[in-house]
Amino acid sequence: MSTTTTTAPSPSPRKPMPSALTFNLDAKCSTTKARASTLHLPHGAVKLPIFMPVATQASLKGLTYDQLKDTGCMLCLNNTYHLGLKPGQAVLDEVGGAHKLQGWDRNILTDSGGFQMVSLLKLARVTEEGVRFLSPHDGTPMLLTPEHSISLQNSIGSDIMMQLDDVIATTCPDIERMQEAMERSVRWLDRCIAAHKYPEKQNLFCIIQGGLDLDLRRKCCAEMVARDTPGIAIGGLSGGEAKEEFCKVVDTCTGLLPERKPRYVMGVGYPEDLVVAVALGADMFDCVWPTRTARFGNAITSAGNLNLRNSSYATDFGPVEVGCTCTCCLPTDQGGMGITRAYIHHLTAKETVGAHLLSIHNVHHLLSLMGSARQAILEDRYPEFLRQFFSNLYKGDKLKYPKWAVEALRGVGVDLLA
Repeated sequence: MSTTTTTAPSPSPRKPMPSALTFNLDAKCSTTKARASTLHLPHGAVKLPIFMPVATQASLKGLTYDQLKDTGCMLCLNNTYHLGLKPGQAVLDEVGGAHKLQGWDRNILTDSGGFQMVSLLKLARVTEEGVRFLSPHDGTPMLLTPEHSISLQNSIGSDIMMQLDDVIATTCPDIERMQEAMERSVRWLDRCIAAHKYPEKQNLFCIIQGGLDLDLRRKCCAEMVARDTPGIAIGGLSGGEAKEEFCKVVDTCTGLLPERKPRYVMGVGYPEDLVVAVALGADMFDCVWPTRTARFGNAITSAGNLNLRNSSYATDFGPVEVGCTCTCCLPTDQGGMGITRAYIHHLTAKETVGAHLLSIHNVHHLLSLMGSARQAILEDRYPEFLRQFFSNLYKGDKLKYPKWAVEALRGVGVDLLA
């Protein structure tokens, strides 16, 4: 898909935004576009690439914050839209922000609320002014403008704030609406920048839009890069598009972004998506999937997902994943809980603690996966890491490797089938 013209504002030089972060590029893969870096934020250093767990309403489903710390997590997400509804801005101001509200002394990233345009579309109407919602709690109307989104995020006190963007589903066939959303996102960024009260202690990231149209994505990259925000996100993906199209957008955008800024691909959490997107040059990812799938009894492992509700695990007294170092899987003589698959099977359909234990494991697994990817990049063996990852996941059967992953990685110099 391609377009010929847009009417977005042309990039113009501007003073760099004040920044409350420093970004150190520690290593680059000599074959792929993968990077290992360190992001220094107000509440501690974050090693990239990273998976960020999602604590939508200042709570990560299934984990306490001490347990989240035990996974090594240094950066998690809150959602501006939901916190704006409850507990509300007045409570956030009174308590001194979300860190104090939820007892989390590490970093927070806030999603501006733009994604609710897609997830709550029946309750939302978009105009140039902003997004009018009907509250999913009580049906009362709420107007979320760029200025209000930033004001809420200033009250939340997040270390990374996201601009309010105009989000549409990637499967939307309306090219005019796609172009309108991209151009409006640029205009809304300018309003977000103007409304931001604390740029010296909170970092505002822009969000690149444009659907699956690579021309729109390129134009949006130029606009956003010209505004020189501390970090840059690639938004509007993970909405049901083909993985081939997802990879093309990520690859195109990262090729146009500054080397010395963090790159965040929003809404990505499946292990194969993460390792491929890292190879395409992305650094940061988030998704609710690891805790959501835990609530259905699914464990994420290097050999694929295990549905521990299956009766075959009723007498399986091994750990959820052999070799996993999460507190759930570690034996008691090594300081862990020594939880077995049989115990999880016993709990999953009857007790919420089963989902709780699997959430600990699943979040740890994705954080550990990104830690292993980072180490492979530092040692310049990321292509070997990718080959081993897919071999483990598909038990060595190359015929089962997904075509989209094979093609995307071939484009950055890694032939999984060789």
